[in-house]
Amino acid sequence: MARVLIVDDDPAILEILHAYLSAEGHEVWPAADGHQAREGLPRADLAVLDWMLPGVSGLDLAREARAAGLELPLLMLTARGEEEDKLRSLDLGVDDYVVKPFSPREVVARVRALLRRAGVRHEIRSGELALDLRARRATLAGQPLDLSKLEYDLLGTFAQHPGLVWSRERLLERVWGHDFPSTARVVDVHVTALRRKLGDDAEAPRYIETVRGVGYRFKEEHGGGEDG
Repeated sequence: MARVLIVDDDPAILEILHAYLSAEGHEVWPAADGHQAREGLPRADLAVLDWMLPGVSGLDLAREARAAGLELPLLMLTARGEEEDKLRSLDLGVDDYVVKPFSPREVVARVRALLRRAGVRHEIRSGELALDLRARRATLAGQPLDLSKLEYDLLGTFAQHPGLVWSRERLLERVWGHDFPSTARVVDVHVTALRRKLGDDAEAPRYIETVRGVGYRFKEEHGGGEDG
């Protein structure tokens, strides 16, 4: 399961891509314009951008995302099929390109391929811990874990990026979102609760390590998984 941002000013396209990508098990975030899309880009795993958006175009969004250092895959939808336009978008950091009119199944296949190349997995196993990202289910030693939505999102964020150090501020942006009125302390509270459910010891963790003065990371030696 991945967080897929879809940006298009055509409600029919938003509706059909939302339906197809949701059926794949993804969490889909629709946006009707570039201003809405800006809020979701830092937290998405992949973005489907319409080139010809009013105001902020898909090309503008791609340029801004790369300038900000965001590495998520970008798929451009456009009625412009000229080679020069395609090359221009690729030069700006777009990963793939689909010309309208298109088959929704083609978009789903391209999204699947981009996520595979980006290393976004559907199933993750680490020691006794297993996550099914499509079903949003986690088990420990074969027993279901009773996690809140925030705890699951936090665990999924860690487990999909073993070895990557997450600052508290970045976790707030990724898991809670820009508009969440809170401080970094809430991250510590949820990590403590999550560790308790994982049976993890903060001094000798099996899964979630504290990086002093920075934040947290999922232990890399446990990182493993497979595409579903």
